[in-house]
Amino acid sequence: MTTSIHKLEQEMALIRTEFSELRQSYSDMHRKYSSTLSGLNDLTQHASESAQQAADAAQYSAQCTERCLQAATHAASQATIETAQAASDAAAAAAHSAMQSAASAASASAAASLAVAHHAEAASAQLSASAANASRRAANYAAQAVMLSNKAAEFVRKVKR
Repeated sequence: MTTSIHKLEQEMALIRTEFSELRQSYSDMHRKYSSTLSGLNDLTQHASESAQQAADAAQYSAQCTERCLQAATHAASQATIETAQAASDAAAAAAHSAMQSAASAASASAAASLAVAHHAEAASAQLSASAANASRRAANYAAQAVMLSNKAAEFVRKVKR
């Protein structure tokens, strides 16, 4: 009987040790998971902000392109071909900037989506949707800038004829 009690005590000590190791392992894993989740949340936040800023940059580029179109039109009406050409070139550069901003917004949106794929939290999903919306806005502004740039170039071609 003493032997079986001694064996039970040994098994109980072994179970306590294993349980303690499991508890420590769980605690370590939980700490690492929380840290990773926090990092992904930060990544999602930054990607969303980046997409918003890129969309704003695309909007400013589209506005610049529109003003360049107005300058080209005004210069063309006064037969100042060099000024019209410069305005047209500036419109093209602004349109290129808008396209680069749209690409940047798309990349940030993809990063936010990737972060959401790694951890499905409502806040991250909302930020990802916001980044996707910013990417869509940037693409629309880039398209508008390209259209206006083409109009400016067309004015210059007409004046040169």
